[in-house]
Amino acid sequence: MAKPLRGAYKAGRVWAKIRHADTVDAAGVGFTGSARHPKALAVRLPDGRVTLSQRLTTALSSIVAPRLVPQAGRAFTKAGDSYTPAVGDVVVEVVAGTTRHAVVTVARLR
Repeated sequence: MAKPLRGAYKAGRVWAKIRHADTVDAAGVGFTGSARHPKALAVRLPDGRVTLSQRLTTALSSIVAPRLVPQAGRAFTKAGDSYTPAVGDVVVEVVAGTTRHAVVTVARLR
């Protein structure tokens, strides 16, 4: 249970933290690591930027890998990070952080 906004903390009560995070859908345009075990995804955000995600969980990696078709060569994000370009029907839901070092975390495959 969450504490009401204007409610007081009372001794002995346990309150749950509720965090609000906005998610967006992003297209997977590449990956780091191997095609069989991608470590991170290169995703195209709705504003057109291509960025690398945080490291994928093992479960997500195994679900995404069969859908990625690697292309020849290397590609680079605007920040200079390299990745293997790929095509496929990979659309993922991402949480885009708004902290000092904005990070993109893949939440799930769409």
